[in-house]
Amino acid sequence: MHPDSESPHQNQPIETAGTPLESATVAMILVHGRGATAQGMVRMADQFAVEGVAHLAPQAAGNTWYPNPFTAPVESNEPGRTSGLQAVDDAISVAEAADIPIDQVVILGFSQGGCLASEFVARNPDRYGGLVALSGGLIGESIDPSEYEGDLDGTTVFLGCSDTDPHIPAERVHESATVFERLGGSVTTRLYEGMGHDINEDEIQFVSELLASLVG
Repeated sequence: MHPDSESPHQNQPIETAGTPLESATVAMILVHGRGATAQGMVRMADQFAVEGVAHLAPQAAGNTWYPNPFTAPVESNEPGRTSGLQAVDDAISVAEAADIPIDQVVILGFSQGGCLASEFVARNPDRYGGLVALSGGLIGESIDPSEYEGDLDGTTVFLGCSDTDPHIPAERVHESATVFERLGGSVTTRLYEGMGHDINEDEIQFVSELLASLVG
């Protein structure tokens, strides 16, 4: 469908894979990066290989959620940012309609998708199955922890990134961790030496174990 100028990412497809929703006990929302695709995220999720998990990957119009760096002024990334947050919410609604409760929903994003996933959870605190931000962090020119309110109620939050990522400053990862800790998340932050803008085996193992613990 042709995207609406005010809500460019609504009415875009949601890729589904993994265990069918009607028989899954856990849902994982997969948010792709800049210039990437929902299909690519679904293929990446095959590495987690946990039965009982439905994969739901929203697609950005034009393969990009917002035009500028995530550290640019927020206004410069509208309406893409807000529409992208709504796309995450829409995917969660699909899981909830299949009777998967929010505390069994993991929101995972990579790169621009990791930023969007982080922003969604920080702006909509709840007891989720987990947040996994791979090479991502909270969106904005600067981060003021006092602007975020609510309770994550012990939600597992994993922030993984290179210590020299060309797109994600390590300081922003630490600032994001501080916000999630203040919101009551159970936060794990791992900065990998010289990794580049990528995903590694340690991150994959963490996510696989998180999913396995939720499936039970």
